[in-house]
Amino acid sequence: MNKQAKLPKVAILLSPARREQVLSVAAEKQLASFSTLAIPTGPELDADELPAFLDGAVACLTGWGTPPLSDELLVRYTELRLIAHTAGSIRHLVPLTALERGLRVSQAAAIIADSVAEFVISQALLGLRHLNEIDRGMKAGQDWNAIRTEYPGRLLGSQTVGVVGTGRVGRAVIRLLKAFGCRVLVYDPYLTAEQAKQLSIEAVSLDDLMAHADIVTLHAPVLPETVGMISAARLAKLRDNAIFINAARAQLVDEEALLRELESGRISAALDVYSQEPLPRENPFRALPNVVISPHTAGHTIDTHLRQGQAMVDEVQHLIRGEPLRYEITPDMFSIIA
Repeated sequence: MNKQAKLPKVAILLSPARREQVLSVAAEKQLASFSTLAIPTGPELDADELPAFLDGAVACLTGWGTPPLSDELLVRYTELRLIAHTAGSIRHLVPLTALERGLRVSQAAAIIADSVAEFVISQALLGLRHLNEIDRGMKAGQDWNAIRTEYPGRLLGSQTVGVVGTGRVGRAVIRLLKAFGCRVLVYDPYLTAEQAKQLSIEAVSLDDLMAHADIVTLHAPVLPETVGMISAARLAKLRDNAIFINAARAQLVDEEALLRELESGRISAALDVYSQEPLPRENPFRALPNVVISPHTAGHTIDTHLRQGQAMVDEVQHLIRGEPLRYEITPDMFSIIA
């Protein structure tokens, strides 16, 4: 009688709380059906525990809170073929040299993109229809007709929207905007004319985008050339009553200049990211009535988290079956991903 083939080892490098957040019972059962699982049991995963879990593993699942996997660590585990990251950015998790050496890496950023895109649309609608102001007025007992007169609102489909960056999130936002009938301007130096044509958008300079959009939403990665790209001079180009949305990274913006523009009351904003996180209690953004603030939560929904985990479980299964990966990050993509 033939012995049953030994299942490959897969390490789940997630704390129990994070594992519960991203892996449904069904997803974990699926993973266990084709692999032997190595699972941490402590409340947190410490870096000194990594060797025991990686030893002999062909793949590992990582996520928010996973300690960085240094090149010195990874080079010791030649059986490891795939890191399936259940979160977004891998820059601070895996070194480029590991990918160049042949280690494969997948990430769930494409899954998170849909959540961020919905968040951006919700913030645009919130700002255009003045829903926060209307709600406050109603609860304060302000006159019914006075509120209707003061906050007539604007239609999203009638706005020109500027999208800075056409990565996964930018393209997800564009798809939703096109469904509303918006005119979409895009700035992305990596976007070709053919790609712009396929997306049915207008590729323009960043200065033109800032000057002609009713709504500006940022979706560029943090690169040397993008840090501070939304400068004081460019913020000054925004139209009066423009809505500025940043659910990307704070490093893209001159935050002090943005604060000055908002304090003038000329524009409004929805901010999900900040130069200091968590946002200090005394931060002036908290006191501005024309700013909607949130705690870096654009990509976070219950459904999104579970989809992230499921996508990476599927990636591990694809690897073991010898099938193509759907969400792989290649070395040439590493330098320009968010």
